[in-house]
Amino acid sequence: MPNPSDIHERVANAPAVPHGLPLVVLLTGFTDAGSAVSGLIDHLRESADLQPVVVFDNDALLDYRARRPVISFDQDHLAEFRPPRLELSLGTDALGQKFLLLAGYEPDFLWNEFARVVLALADELEVSGMNWVHSIAMPVPHTRPIGTTVSGNRRELTVAHSVWRPRTQVPATAGHLLEFRFAERGDRVVGFVLLVPHYLAETENPDAVITAAERLMAATGLVLMLDEVRGRREDYLARVDEQVIGNDELQQMVHNLERRYDAYMAGRDPEDGSYDEGGFNERDLPSADELAAELERYLASRPSGDDDKQGRG
Repeated sequence: MPNPSDIHERVANAPAVPHGLPLVVLLTGFTDAGSAVSGLIDHLRESADLQPVVVFDNDALLDYRARRPVISFDQDHLAEFRPPRLELSLGTDALGQKFLLLAGYEPDFLWNEFARVVLALADELEVSGMNWVHSIAMPVPHTRPIGTTVSGNRRELTVAHSVWRPRTQVPATAGHLLEFRFAERGDRVVGFVLLVPHYLAETENPDAVITAAERLMAATGLVLMLDEVRGRREDYLARVDEQVIGNDELQQMVHNLERRYDAYMAGRDPEDGSYDEGGFNERDLPSADELAAELERYLASRPSGDDDKQGRG
């Protein structure tokens, strides 16, 4: 069994970290519908003045052959090697408030060692709580706010933000393990699961990034700068709406999802007969894969200036 010190390293000349800061955890990996997590990581790296404090060892935690790093080829030579990053950083919000951000790839190996290291760092820095977010694809319409399922021991947040409260078993992530270990010892924890429209799950959805940021702000009191993301949201939704308006099957699907969503939120049974109004039902609609493929082809026509997201986080 490796020594926990073998999987992380303190950054030389790292800034002093005040005690009592909130810990925000953003790990990519098993699922990231709408690129909510990876998009928020990218945004915070650009806007929150992140200063690395601890760097985790890729050679110990990452399966390179499953998630290959990106290397740049420039005409006749290799110009840049970009390994993934998993770091604990000190960040600053729009009001100058400090926070800790554990962000990057979800470890492939040594989950228990990783959790022990994170909990030990949290103890050392006396963090005020652990807050994390991830996203899954759900049959919901993009014309309604992105909902969340909330876990943890912050009842005020569950009451305010949890729109779907299932009793089920799901494949675990490293984020789940961290939440479980923090809660097990009585720390303040909250996890937000974003419910992203299934037909947009493979796109980079600014609305998902904004919702992820808003939930974390509600949990931590931070104020994150989101103007740039909100600016992209307008264009993104306009493109989606344009595609939907131009396709009768897409219109039917979205309309049906809206009815189901509104009925569920109103406490009605979404399977009652009222959902056959208009002469169609869900069985008549194209599959989620077909719809996603069509929308992906359309959204792939975005300007070529979009950043290449390969190898991030």
